[in-house]
Amino acid sequence: MPTTLINVSNRLPVTVGAEITKSSGGLVAALEGLSPQEYDLKWIGWPGGAIADPAHQVEIDQALREEHGCIPIFLSDEEVAGHYEGFSNSSVWPLLHYMPNYMHYDPAWWEQYRNVNQRFADKVMELAQPDDLVWVHDYQLMLLPAMLHERMPELRIGFFLHTPFPSYETFRCHPRRRELVAGVLGADLVGFHTFGYMRHFRSTVLRLLGLETEITRIRSEDGHVSAMGVFPIGINAQKFEETLDALEFRQRRDEFIQANAGKRIVLSVERMDYTKGILHRLDAIEQFLSGLDESGRDAIKFIFVSVPSREEVEEYKDVREETEARVGRINGQYATLNSSPIRFIHGSVNFTDLCALYATADVGLVTPLIDGMNLVAKEFIACQREHNGVLMLGEFTGAAEELSNALLVNPYDIAAVAEKLTEALAMSDDEKRALNQPMRERVVKYDAQHWARTFIEQLRISEISAPAASESVEVAAGLLAQAVAAGQRIALFLDYDGTLREIEPVPRAAVPTPAIWALLDLLRGRPNLVVTIISGRRREDLETWFGGTPFGLIAEHGATGRPSGHTSWEHWDRGIRYDWKDEIREVLRLYEQSTPGSFVEEKSTSLVWHYRKTDPEFGTWKANQLAHELSTMMANEPVKIRQGRKIVEATSAHISKGAAVRRAIEKTVPDLIVCAGDDQTDESMFEVELTNMITLKVGREPSQAKYRLRDPSAFREFLSNAFQTESAL
Repeated sequence: MPTTLINVSNRLPVTVGAEITKSSGGLVAALEGLSPQEYDLKWIGWPGGAIADPAHQVEIDQALREEHGCIPIFLSDEEVAGHYEGFSNSSVWPLLHYMPNYMHYDPAWWEQYRNVNQRFADKVMELAQPDDLVWVHDYQLMLLPAMLHERMPELRIGFFLHTPFPSYETFRCHPRRRELVAGVLGADLVGFHTFGYMRHFRSTVLRLLGLETEITRIRSEDGHVSAMGVFPIGINAQKFEETLDALEFRQRRDEFIQANAGKRIVLSVERMDYTKGILHRLDAIEQFLSGLDESGRDAIKFIFVSVPSREEVEEYKDVREETEARVGRINGQYATLNSSPIRFIHGSVNFTDLCALYATADVGLVTPLIDGMNLVAKEFIACQREHNGVLMLGEFTGAAEELSNALLVNPYDIAAVAEKLTEALAMSDDEKRALNQPMRERVVKYDAQHWARTFIEQLRISEISAPAASESVEVAAGLLAQAVAAGQRIALFLDYDGTLREIEPVPRAAVPTPAIWALLDLLRGRPNLVVTIISGRRREDLETWFGGTPFGLIAEHGATGRPSGHTSWEHWDRGIRYDWKDEIREVLRLYEQSTPGSFVEEKSTSLVWHYRKTDPEFGTWKANQLAHELSTMMANEPVKIRQGRKIVEATSAHISKGAAVRRAIEKTVPDLIVCAGDDQTDESMFEVELTNMITLKVGREPSQAKYRLRDPSAFREFLSNAFQTESAL
């Protein structure tokens, strides 16, 4: 049985008019190479236009399904305006291309974007089975992966971004930045054209969502793992090869050669888009022409093929008007009696003519300001099979990483582009052939079909993460509930920050919430239950919050404690010296000065460097440095260096939560002991090996605890369920 592959893109690969015709494009070509014996392909998307008549929708739906394997989603004019033209192309597109000055945002667009993504999710769920693969494409559907994962976690979901992904500093400008990246993280595999885009995405996730990441993996708070990969898209190489072999191509090529006899041809093919650097390119051409005499200008022709794009968007209209005005001015200034330097075509050309243009051009001038990949560059190289033209390629395209033999230029450096154009036109055929041959071999080998197969095979083997609340937690819940029902003596040792209470950027803000008080009220007065809050916080903090309760309190990781039912505190660190603090304090102050957002907290038994409000990557790097430096300094001292949740702490090696737990239970041995914590400072509790102990880790980090819960909310629910009234058990 073939695997079902549900491909989801904003547009279907068809054009719906009087007849339904198949569209061409890289994604269409990529998926055409999949074997029907291996994959049963279904394609979900918008068929284009607004088809309001329900009867006509049914008719088109049937024809698309039966004849093209496509499942349409019909969008109204309002949905297209809000989701596609508004949110996608007027707010997300500019930021993805590093151009926040072009960004516009309307809250109504967000509602349409979210609603349309939900409609896509509903359509996928009508078809999907747990063993299917779903491949979601591009920025118009960034919320879709999370929507699908929430409804069917066992579904394998891939997401590929066909544009660049910018640095965090740019992407953070979007009002819905968190929702967008969280939506993408619903995917099991997230693909990018280049490592740089992947690196920017990983950094953005860290800064917006606070999720620690590995180089190619991001683990969300619910335990779901999103793998990341680099998959540079290719062209339909087979179609180019077949066209170059065709008689029609050879005829058109010869006609172009004859029509342009005596001219050097510089070709530019782009969509009319402000990201493509058309105006900067015209500035470079103008500077190049200014250095030529009349005979030199007669010997060169610039052919601009500018494909219409998003002409309903104001910024695109402005670019077209400025381009046409600039071309007219340059032609007026540098035209001779024999020719005008620029031939501007605002429209599409057929595929054979395009290949003939590529094959006869002396220079392919491809200089976008930024581009996810830019397949024009690869298409130009694919057509250099006999004639050798020079590819001048902008540094800020994804293609520049693969086509490193091209003449790379900074499109913003007008003078350098003009100089490089002179260099390109002066190159010998042998030089051009030596540059083009390895690039052409790569373009033909790693084509669109190779890209699709690579991504899909990686998706097939990607990890499907189990939910955070696993079966083992159910076992722990059962053991605790049984002990409660049997009236056994139970001791609870509960860490505070990160376990009972969500972490706050500022520690003093982590006051007990109504949800915590509701849980403590449930536990208060339960027969045979002793509750102890065990924390790294100062005694004063615990006394302020919980001093009026009967619960046991242990502060500073076990240095001091107030047993359950008592009002006075006991010092458990008598005889322990802290003279090492003076030396460490100086080091921590230096790190505080050099790391904006960090601060030092001094406790009676320890010193803590907090870095939760620092830049995440810089703070983590400095924390690792600090921990290593302190460990080296204190190698011969009875001092333990701990790295916890956004802290580095120096405390006496004779003090630990594990030792405090042993001290607390040595007089009254409970029937069942429950220890819960969230970071490295709690691991000493989990190392207390007793057969009647349940150890619970709150969070996803590695731990010696036997059981695991997702977050403080899940932990509070766990305890509440176990300690409901007898009638509810």
